[in-house]
Amino acid sequence: MAELVPVEDPADPRLADYRDLRDVELRKHLEAEHGLFLAEGEKVVRRAVEAGHAPRSFLMAPRWLEGLADVLDRTDAPCFVVSEDLAEQVTGFHVHRGALASLERRPLPSLDDVLAGARSVLVLEDVVDHTNVGAIFRSGAALGFDAVLLAPRCADPLYRRAVKVAMGAVFALPWTRLDDWYDALPALSERGFTTVALTLAADAVPVEDAVAGVDRLALVLGSEGHGLSERWQQSADRRAVIPMAAGIDSLNVAAATAVACYVAARRTSSS
Repeated sequence: MAELVPVEDPADPRLADYRDLRDVELRKHLEAEHGLFLAEGEKVVRRAVEAGHAPRSFLMAPRWLEGLADVLDRTDAPCFVVSEDLAEQVTGFHVHRGALASLERRPLPSLDDVLAGARSVLVLEDVVDHTNVGAIFRSGAALGFDAVLLAPRCADPLYRRAVKVAMGAVFALPWTRLDDWYDALPALSERGFTTVALTLAADAVPVEDAVAGVDRLALVLGSEGHGLSERWQQSADRRAVIPMAAGIDSLNVAAATAVACYVAARRTSSS
């Protein structure tokens, strides 16, 4: 059972995991160095623990203790009990969801482990915004995708903002990073996936046509600014576009993912 530890000093060194949460670069360095990540809110904290991530500690206002009592009963990690004002001083923002947890990261699984048994996967190239990454995970999980693969420069799915936007979907979908960016899509084709890249390329066909008849699908999405690199566009098996009304050529990558996932989830397979 977690020990409840009242804390009244925002400078208390035991709160180091929770300090300066709005400083993205500082947090990325700290979390990578110490192998941790943060979950925010009762539902997300619960889903992180239930997914098997070991808690390092919890930080919460008294009114959240009852809602997470069963989670606290199953761990020896300390729970630092603070006022909401003190939580804001420590974290740098108003923790309106009341509860935070610092949890241990786990080693990333291999590509083959993530793909085992998967029929539909999302593949992200250089999606650097944490909000977009979280929204993509949430759409993928909601619409029946089985896994997510990230190019090396994609944002961290376990960064607090991504976890929060995903509502814990980052714990529901297996994911890993691709070691080989250059030949990533051919490697998926060799494993039996049809890679379908969302792009404005001249030879792109409507996404419903591109995914029709596909059994194992890898839906490929690019960065917020320039979209997919030329290498990934050309090495994909098929190129697809979401048809738009006149005057609009594209959607935000998270919105495009939701539309494409919805279409892909309803495809018929030729096998």
